[in-house]
Amino acid sequence: MSQEILINITPRETRVALVENGSLEEVNIERERRRGLVGNVYMGQVRRVLPGMQAAFVEVGLQRTAFLHASDIAPPEPIDPAETPLTGSENIADLVTEQQRILVQVIRDPIGTKGARLTTHITIPSRYLVLLPSGKAVGVSTRIEDEEERARLKAIGKTFLDDDDEGHGYILRTAAEGAAESALRADREFLIKLWESIRARAEQAQPGTLVHEDLPLMLRVLRDLPISEIERIRIDSRENFQKVQGFCETFLPELVPRIEYYPGERPLFDLYNVEDELARALERKVLLKSGGHLVIDQTEALTTVDVNTGGYVGHRTLEETIFKTNLEAAHAIARQVRLRNLGGIIIIDFIDMRTEEHKRQVLRALEKALERDHAKTQISGVSALGLVEMTRKRTRESLEHTLSEVCPTCGGRGTLKSAETVCYEIFREILREARQFEAKSLLVLASQEVVDLLLDEESVSLAQLEEFIGRPIRFQAEPLYTQEQYDVVIL
Repeated sequence: MSQEILINITPRETRVALVENGSLEEVNIERERRRGLVGNVYMGQVRRVLPGMQAAFVEVGLQRTAFLHASDIAPPEPIDPAETPLTGSENIADLVTEQQRILVQVIRDPIGTKGARLTTHITIPSRYLVLLPSGKAVGVSTRIEDEEERARLKAIGKTFLDDDDEGHGYILRTAAEGAAESALRADREFLIKLWESIRARAEQAQPGTLVHEDLPLMLRVLRDLPISEIERIRIDSRENFQKVQGFCETFLPELVPRIEYYPGERPLFDLYNVEDELARALERKVLLKSGGHLVIDQTEALTTVDVNTGGYVGHRTLEETIFKTNLEAAHAIARQVRLRNLGGIIIIDFIDMRTEEHKRQVLRALEKALERDHAKTQISGVSALGLVEMTRKRTRESLEHTLSEVCPTCGGRGTLKSAETVCYEIFREILREARQFEAKSLLVLASQEVVDLLLDEESVSLAQLEEFIGRPIRFQAEPLYTQEQYDVVIL
């Protein structure tokens, strides 16, 4: 699998695209005004404790207070989960008190109207390891499947525990596969020093201040992606090219020969057709090569994906046509979920299949296609209604919410009242106003479409209404009014 990373830098925005075999698979966007907060460590202050929700609201200096659940609060002393398992029944009132200073880390960015989600289980990642200051356990990434390699890494991790007087825990990341013990030890030393500096700053920090900021987007992506699969990194900013090169020389020397500065006149994202792919990723409809299509709708509670055969009629039986469409859709859905960064609950309505073997193969194709997704996903079987339910870990806004805002005309409904409906609303408002107020005449301000309809198709009804109320009605088209807006003025 050939991977290229494209980094596009403008003064106020950084965009990082992951291209696999010429196809855009992931895109991350970070803007100066709304930088990602996941991984940042703050000195917070508890504002409210909510026993009914087993949670607390914590002030960390952001626009909205952040949310801390009881399950995300670490015990005061590092513990070994094997020796002292958490029951999950801890009472929030016993864990925190109002006005208490507390060191917290963001695990989910603010999304919509919800504030950031916090944890006191601080984790400090590096290339090969994740330091767990509040736990004594050693874990190995589940993506490392070779049992011998897992055993080797686990043994190295246990020596770290034996050498550590502070009681820290460690997770060996996917990138640690095949890494020399000396490299892992160097990573550990770096993390311990970093944690000591964070702890020293936290002791002096005032509540609501940033104690430690995670790496910027362009460096964070390089730290977290598997190096072995990255063929080339192209950057269109000379200054940032030098920053990335310096970072890689220190922490990822094997990546240095693969970093390129792109000086071309044609924009880097245009060269790889990324801009067109981003535009398509904001549309509801996704066309499949066979002629079928997907319809993707995001709501507050969940995301729905509907699969349709469209113009694909197949060459054999109906069941075979449906199976092939669903199979193609499974791969397309996995790509769209990553590309659009869809999170939370996702409901997929595949075309109904009668054969159990076909259902099993489509589910397996979906699971296989999602294996390359860095976010954690979980898929259920086909429900009695023929729906597939899945969840995907949500840590930041979806692509649509990052790049778009709610339509000011329809308020996010996606539909407008018809001109005819607005006409009848105006008639009712005129009757209401005429009964309440004494007036010589009435003036209706509305959009051009509504005024045209009132004076044309509804002219007879309008004449009857004028005769009924005994007052003349004048109309004025307002070019800035939406189709639903109108005012009835008493003159």
